[in-house]
Amino acid sequence: MAIEDKVRSPCVSICALDERDVCIGCQRTSDEILHWSSMNNCERKAVLVKVAEREQEIAL
Repeated sequence: MAIEDKVRSPCVSICALDERDVCIGCQRTSDEILHWSSMNNCERKAVLVKVAEREQEIAL
């Protein structure tokens, strides 16, 4: 069985937290950013789902 490639970080090098403690560049919380490197792919994918939800909130 092939080893699954690691899910890549959504970082876009615009690193600044807003008043909700969410990065304005990648839409991850500071906690999600801090723990990203120790997350497995399943956890990373779950974060990316939350990122997509946050992006939708901004678009509204």
